[in-house]
Amino acid sequence: MAKKAAPKAADTKAAKTKGATAKAGGNGADKAAVRPKAATKGEVYGQIAEKTGLTKKDVAAVFDAMGDLITKELGKKGPGLFVIPGLLKLKVARKAATKEKQVPSPFKPGEMMTVKAKPARNVVKALPLKGLKDAV
Repeated sequence: MAKKAAPKAADTKAAKTKGATAKAGGNGADKAAVRPKAATKGEVYGQIAEKTGLTKKDVAAVFDAMGDLITKELGKKGPGLFVIPGLLKLKVARKAATKEKQVPSPFKPGEMMTVKAKPARNVVKALPLKGLKDAV
């Protein structure tokens, strides 16, 4: 039984290297499709702290305060709109409740399907401003 375990480990190692080369474009595929990983929260705080001369703790406090302000502005008593200057406009779209209804099925022509009812809800939409559009 121990002999079977060793080949499995070798097989998984080979599978991992095959997967890694396929992801990295090892088969000569378009290398532009491989993207770097997104920065973590700690990395973002570190980079902002480095550029501004603040500590990571101060940067975290700024983000917490901004989160509280956004929550207040987008909440029930707020105007439902918040602008992060030069980057984003956040707004709340209040969607009404929908009733359950029968509609033609897109997958099986001639059959009807039931679309479930949805309660009223608030949806936050983020719209990029000109500064962000130009930067990307």
